[in-house]
Order: sequence, then C-alpha cells, then structure tokens
Amino acid sequence: MKRIAGTGRMKVSADGAGVVSHAGVGMLRELAERTGLVAGLLEPLLDSYKGLPVHAPGRVLTDLAVAVADGATNISGIQTLTDRQDVFGPVASMPTTWRVLDRVTEDRLPALRQACAAARSRAWAAGAEPDLDGEDGGPLVIDVDATISLAHSEKENAAATWKRTFGFHPLLAFLDRPEVSGGEALAGFLRPGNAGASTAADHITVIDQALEALPAGVRPGADASPGVLVRSDSAGAWHAFADHCREIGVEFSFGYFINQPIQKVVDKIPAELWMPAISTDGSIRDRAWVVEATDYVDISSWPVGTRLILRKERPHPGAQLSFTDADGHRVTAFITDTAPRVVDHQIQGLERRHRQHARVEDRIRPRQSHRPGPLPR
Repeated sequence: MKRIAGTGRMKVSADGAGVVSHAGVGMLRELAERTGLVAGLLEPLLDSYKGLPVHAPGRVLTDLAVAVADGATNISGIQTLTDRQDVFGPVASMPTTWRVLDRVTEDRLPALRQACAAARSRAWAAGAEPDLDGEDGGPLVIDVDATISLAHSEKENAAATWKRTFGFHPLLAFLDRPEVSGGEALAGFLRPGNAGASTAADHITVIDQALEALPAGVRPGADASPGVLVRSDSAGAWHAFADHCREIGVEFSFGYFINQPIQKVVDKIPAELWMPAISTDGSIRDRAWVVEATDYVDISSWPVGTRLILRKERPHPGAQLSFTDADGHRVTAFITDTAPRVVDHQIQGLERRHRQHARVEDRIRPRQSHRPGPLPR
C-alpha cells in the first residue's frame, strides 16, 4: 500500500518517558486517510469554497469523528486534537469545524453517504469485515432503535421528549457484530424530541440508508449477499415497514404488542407445545418458555409467511406484573418472516435471536441521566 506523506511511525514505550495523552487516536486519523474517507468527503464539499480550503473538509469531518470516538460529546471536543498539533499535525479550530458543518447541506448528504460506504467497503476488504461464515451462518442483522439526545439550550428542532427531558429523539441503525463491543453504526438521523418512536416512515428511511451504507456485494440481491435481517422492538411493528422490508428483500423480526386476542390464547395453548427458552450459549434458560402462536391468532394482515412467537417467563422477585401478563407469567411477543427450519433450534433459536436486539440498547444508551425534571418554558 502506498505510504502517506507526513505519517510517521509511533514508538510505544512503557518506561514512562515522553508520555503523550490521546496519541492512540492518531491511528484512527490514519485509518480515515487510508480507507479513502478523507478524500471521499472532500469531493462533495469542494464546490462550496471559492478557492482551495486551508483545512480540507474531509479532514475536518473525520477529525470531528475521531474526537467523538475519543469521548467528545459536542463540537468543542475537537479542541483535544487542536491542543496536540505537535502529535497530530494541523487540526482545524472549533469555528472552522462549525463552518465546515454548515456546508453539509441536504443536497450533499447522498454523496457524503456514498463516500462513507466506499470507505467501509475498503476497510472490509482489508480484513475488517464481519465473519460471514461464522457459527450461525445467518444473515447480517441490522438493529433499529431510537434514543434520547439532550439539549441544554433552545437549539433548532429541539423539543420536549417523552422522558420529560428536552432535546432530540434520533433514530439509529447498527449492524449487530457481537465481536465488536459497539457494533457498527450504519445510519441515523436527528429528529425533534417530540418525534414518535413508532413511525413507519422514519423506520423506512433509516433502513434504506443503512443498506446503502453496506458494501454493495452484501446488500440484498447481490450474488454474495448472506441476506439481511432487520430487527426492531415493537416501535417498528408497522405494516408499512414490514411491507417495505419484503419489497427490498430483507427479513424482519419485530417486537409485537400484547393485545387482548394474544392475551386470551396464552392459556389456551397446550402446555406440551411450550418449549424451554435458550440462552446465547445454547443452554436452557430457567423459568422461560417459547411457542409459535401463528395458528392461534389472526395475523393475516401481515406479509405472507409472517409468524408469531410468544415467550412467557416468571418475573424476577419483586417485579411488578402488568395487565398483559398471564397466570403470573410475563408475556412478550414478536413477529418474523424467517421461514421454518432456517434457524438452529427453530422456535427457540428465533426467540433467542430476537432477544439479542437488546444489545443495541446498550450501544445507544445515553450517558446523561433521564431522571424526570421540569420542562423548559
């Protein structure tokens, strides 16, 4: 690979002399350069300058991303890199960073997303791809979920959230990679704090953007594609979203609301049909059972092949039951269009796979406290 001018080698020493903080993020900056991300982000923004920019916009955007990876929670976090230019070289100031962000207009976003997808393709080709021949041998799994991003002043589109805080309610999509603690972020877009979690149009938008972020060779319909599964909690259980998933060739696994018809059939399903739930390692999960209830509840309005899976378990000591629980058991449900005999352990495997959607909640959980407080005037 051609060496980049100006990129020197770092010497790692444990003797305590010449210690430099944040030096490790230099490798992230170099990775952005070598995958072509810096150059790719430059092209769509170059025409917004009258001449050649002092700080290439691709470098500024990737430096901001590096600062976020280093723990920054706002734009001023790029100051960490600016203060160590003896280590990182020229880094744009915070005002320059803001000006570059202002140049990222709506019409330029598609080209910027293409640049990110191209950089991901190069990184995967160099060895960073997920294990497509692993134990499960299943499809790529994209988790969609919303989170809360707090704002501490009257920012544009900030609004009161359902948690009685103030800020934004972004919807995000992550590629589930158990071997990577944070997964792999694919797409996301900012929404006002009062945006609904259960919005089919927003889920359709974010999954389309997530698929565009994947290398072309693994997208649905490609010869080498392992298949794609979209996983969501009940906020994604919309007919329009399920129909869209079917149209674009991806499977789905959505949490499902426990309504009255489902509640009534829990006790009607013969006991011998309930199977012990299994844990991630395949062991039996204590006091939890699963069953397919497709033949007991009318779900004909969903795409052909949709299946309904129920799970019941004894709640942990002290847990408060809700009106949807039956006979002292906590009942949850999800729907999926994965065909029978595709997943190991069949019903139990489907339930285990859907339950692993909880991993994305750990990845996007905000650091700020969500304790109720007074709403802004």
